[in-house]
Amino acid sequence: MSHKKRPSQITFWGTFLEMMAELYSWVKSIKLSPTWQYRLRQYGLLMRVDKPIGIFLLLWPTLWALWLAADGTPSLSLIVIFSIGVFLTRSAGCVINDFADRNFDGKVERTKSRPLATGVVTEKEALALFVILSLIAFGLVLMLNSLSIILSVIAIAIAMAYPFMKRVTYFPQVVLGAAFSMSIPMAFAATNNEIPESAWLLYIANLLWVLAYDTLYGMVDKKDDLKVGIKSTAILFGEADLQIIATIQGFFLFGMLLVGGRFELNYWYYISLLVATGLIVWQLYHCRKRQRENCFTAFLNNNWVGLVIFCGILLAKSS
Repeated sequence: MSHKKRPSQITFWGTFLEMMAELYSWVKSIKLSPTWQYRLRQYGLLMRVDKPIGIFLLLWPTLWALWLAADGTPSLSLIVIFSIGVFLTRSAGCVINDFADRNFDGKVERTKSRPLATGVVTEKEALALFVILSLIAFGLVLMLNSLSIILSVIAIAIAMAYPFMKRVTYFPQVVLGAAFSMSIPMAFAATNNEIPESAWLLYIANLLWVLAYDTLYGMVDKKDDLKVGIKSTAILFGEADLQIIATIQGFFLFGMLLVGGRFELNYWYYISLLVATGLIVWQLYHCRKRQRENCFTAFLNNNWVGLVIFCGILLAKSS
């Protein structure tokens, strides 16, 4: 007897789970040689799958935007598409970043063991991996509307430009912020086929947040970057780095306050901003002596800032 599903029984989530189950079964059935296992592991390291902090820092603002754009009820299909897209674009960004820095990473303590720096992965392999990841990500975007597709092309262009900005400007973190924030207008475009002014307010606030936390990240490599000639806001700000980061974070929080007013969010959201403020204050205090390990820990802590704000939006929209 046939068990073919009627159209009314077919859902995006059910179809997606079936596809994932079939893909998992297919992957399990593949018998790879030790050589290929090693190569795939190196490709994973090049994509930084072992260090998911970048995925989270890109994912939280994306989820903020999806929930705000849909007034608290984003479609499951958009959540899945954007979440997978975040993983793919961040991975592609890591690959092209390492390709751009292939002649510098070997001279920096934190990056000298990366696959391209050590020569384990070739330049051609890196470029091929970048193209494959980008094409898969663009394939996902093709499931969205035309406005989202146009924005995705802009986002890819900015992301590709970012790694090379370190040679020509002290503000590569601004370019990174512009790239990391593009998922915000894309989320509004995919949800409503338009981008309201309030979405651009969220975009600017998030760009400031990225600028602040990536400057903390830049402080980790500051000494090495000075030696090899790479530019960053961490170098530009000099001894006033923490004071300027605090100011930027202050503008970020002010922008998020305005976002709360524009979207008529309730007290849960403002409680989340209060908690986020406490986390940011802790970050600045923790790296007051500018020690590498402490600056890196402070950078990682921004994952919790993003999560807390998302929880505030989620609770505000569901209450």
